[in-house]
Amino acid sequence: MSTTEENLVTPEAEIDLHESHTEVGEHEYTIDELKAELVGAKQAALDANDKMLRTLAEMENLKRRTQKDLEDAHKFGLTKFASEMLPVLDSLFMGLQLATGDSDEVKRFREGCELTIKQFESAFEKFNIVTLNPTGMPFNADHHQAMMMQFVEGTEPNTVISVLQKGYLLNGRLLRPAMVIVAKAAE
Repeated sequence: MSTTEENLVTPEAEIDLHESHTEVGEHEYTIDELKAELVGAKQAALDANDKMLRTLAEMENLKRRTQKDLEDAHKFGLTKFASEMLPVLDSLFMGLQLATGDSDEVKRFREGCELTIKQFESAFEKFNIVTLNPTGMPFNADHHQAMMMQFVEGTEPNTVISVLQKGYLLNGRLLRPAMVIVAKAAE
C-alpha cells in the first residue's frame, strides 16, 4: 500500500482516528471535516431535544389549562341562569314585604311567597349559591356595594346597617354584590 492509499479508507474498512483522510462513498473526508460534522450533528440533536422538551412542557400546560377551564365550566356554568333568576327572587321578596293586611287572601299570598322563596333557597343551596345578607358585619368592597352612608349612634363606622338587596356567591365567586347602607363616623 502506498502512503496515499494508507491515508484513504473505504466505507467497509475501520476508521482509524489517527488517519488524516477517510473516504465514504465517492467523497473523501478529512478528520477535521468529520469532527465538524459530528459537532453539527450533536448540536442538531441538542436543538431537537430542546424543542421536544419545550413542546412537552407546552402540551402539559395546555392540558392543565383545559382541565381548569373544564372545572370552571362545571363550577360556574350556572352563572347566567342564576343571574337571571335573582330578579325573580327579588320580586318575591318585594311582594312579600308589600303584602300587608289580615285578610285570608293576603295570608295565602304571603304563605305562597314564603314557600316559593324557601324552594328557591333550597335549589340555590344544592348548586352552591350562597346568600350575602351582611347586616351588622364590616363593609367588604369585594362583596358589598355601598349605596349610601349614614351616621347611626352606637354603630361602628364601616359597618353594614341595612341591606337594600341581598348579594349572592356561586361557588365562592361573586354573582351579585349586596347593596347596602354603611355606617359612617360622626362629623
